[in-house]
Amino acid sequence: MINREEILSYVKEKFDTEPDYPWVKFPDYAVLRHNRHGKWYGVIMNVPRVKLGLSGEGSVDIINLKGHPELNSLLKSQQGILPAYHMNKEHWITIVLDSPFPKGEILDLINSSYKLTK
Repeated sequence: MINREEILSYVKEKFDTEPDYPWVKFPDYAVLRHNRHGKWYGVIMNVPRVKLGLSGEGSVDIINLKGHPELNSLLKSQQGILPAYHMNKEHWITIVLDSPFPKGEILDLINSSYKLTK
């Protein structure tokens, strides 16, 4: 399990990324962009569980990351990995941050997304 603050700290240290908050309507949605060209490599959102097809009430933090379609297909069978929320479902995945999906693997997927979007 990992939280948004840990992710934001990680991307700041690793990639010198400061989150961008482009939507007035969704002030907690943090876009992770490359410094040079502004291309997205991730977005952290707080989404109602029901919109993700998850049980329970309230909202949950998620991160969308870009990945290779073959790997994404395999990952979607893992607990905590969903088809991308509001993104291309072949090239992007959603990770539920309070899921048991391992923190180290999430960090690896962030690194991969960063490289894929260069």
